[in-house]
Amino acid sequence: MNQIIKKPIITEKAMNLSSQRQYVFEVQDNANKIEIKRAVQEMFDVDVTSVRTVRVKGKNKIRMTRRGLMRGKTALKKKAYVTLKEGQQIEIVSSVGSDTE
Repeated sequence: MNQIIKKPIITEKAMNLSSQRQYVFEVQDNANKIEIKRAVQEMFDVDVTSVRTVRVKGKNKIRMTRRGLMRGKTALKKKAYVTLKEGQQIEIVSSVGSDTE
């Protein structure tokens, strides 16, 4: 189960969503919503009301080196937006944003 959730995404947008009981995680690209829901409930001991997923396509990257142009591509990522039950929160994710206050 722990292999499904790779890491929490800590961005300004994700921190703003935490006030609405929504948290963002990077998950495996083959994980479905049911598996993501179970993994979050087991890992953080919370009740999940909904899960939304989005697949972020990789970007094309080009850089100039001594050998000439090198072309590459970043990997595909899958993000999960998890909404928790009223009155619950995830301390690991929400405590990171409160350090700047």
